[in-house]
Amino acid sequence: MKNINIADYKTPGQLITALLKELGWSNRILAIVLGIGESDVSKFVNDTRSLTADMAILLEEAFGVSADDFMQIQRSYDLAKARIISRPDPKRAARAHLFGGLPVAEMIKRGWLDVSDIRQISSVENELVKFFKASSVNDIEILPHAAKKTEVVGEVTDVQLAWLYRVRQIASELIVAKYSPQAVNACVAKLSSLLLSKEEARKVPRLLAEAGIRFVIVESLPSAKIDGVCFWLNDTSPVIGMTMRHDRIDNFWFVLRHELEHVIQRHGLIKAVLDAELEGAKAGVGNDVSDDERVANQAASDFCVPPKLMKAFIARKSPYFSEQDIVAFASIAKVHPGLVAGQIRHATGKYNLFTNHLVKIRSVITPNAAADGWGDVYPVEN
Repeated sequence: MKNINIADYKTPGQLITALLKELGWSNRILAIVLGIGESDVSKFVNDTRSLTADMAILLEEAFGVSADDFMQIQRSYDLAKARIISRPDPKRAARAHLFGGLPVAEMIKRGWLDVSDIRQISSVENELVKFFKASSVNDIEILPHAAKKTEVVGEVTDVQLAWLYRVRQIASELIVAKYSPQAVNACVAKLSSLLLSKEEARKVPRLLAEAGIRFVIVESLPSAKIDGVCFWLNDTSPVIGMTMRHDRIDNFWFVLRHELEHVIQRHGLIKAVLDAELEGAKAGVGNDVSDDERVANQAASDFCVPPKLMKAFIARKSPYFSEQDIVAFASIAKVHPGLVAGQIRHATGKYNLFTNHLVKIRSVITPNAAADGWGDVYPVEN
């Protein structure tokens, strides 16, 4: 209708009234046209009954106004009424971010939150406040408006930050010897003597503690893809956290030595250095790797196998490496064959090779470490 501007009307009843006036119709005439009772027409005109899709189509046929226009006005009107009736809950947006961004069910399952059921919303929120050491739900660090307390190098996801908090929670309760750079350097030398045998790795937690390093193993959370982290509780309290998500001897020693180099270089003193997906290109020394990571990667690679020996071995044997060659070279280098296999895989990019040498090692280390996960919960005070 030429004199009707749909945008001028806020309710279906207003639009119907205007259309009736434009045509000079009464409610009774419209009732006859639509084939419904006059009282029903009055309810639509007075907005005491909402339009259905079927009724919108009847009105379209009667007035020549699109049923979509009628339904859009009805939806907008319903939403406006709901906003008036609804009680604003400032916690709702925070709850959406917390429950949507964190694996709350997994945190409950892992014993990080002392709640029996994720549907106990108030209890979950209280536990999250304690876990993140916040003063209230709105101050939990992962919320967009909350002030950041944990400085982390680069981007970090909510899930990764939750894992980091668990490492810090456990590390804060550990008692270790006095830290000194000299003690850490001596520790690295002692660790190098453990590379020949898988079983020797059981000594790692003790040696790190004697050097003043808090060593924590926390199973990774789903989708976190974390390998390790280095941060400091204070100027003399370095922490190394690992997930051991790749239960392989080569990955363990590479990641551990990588994080140790961060400690030696005092990386993570101001901002935690969280290493995720530390394999492939991220384990290299190319220009696409940051300076700090390049230094740590180089130290880790040199530690696992002497670089000159490794380079010469690959030059002699590439592209064919026999089992006998790997075992013999590992004996010369005084390391487990899995470390040689790991370096060859990285150098050649062929990660399907020599999997038989990449023995599992987590079960050797976790019994002697501050470990959390895989069915066990490390006890911490609230």
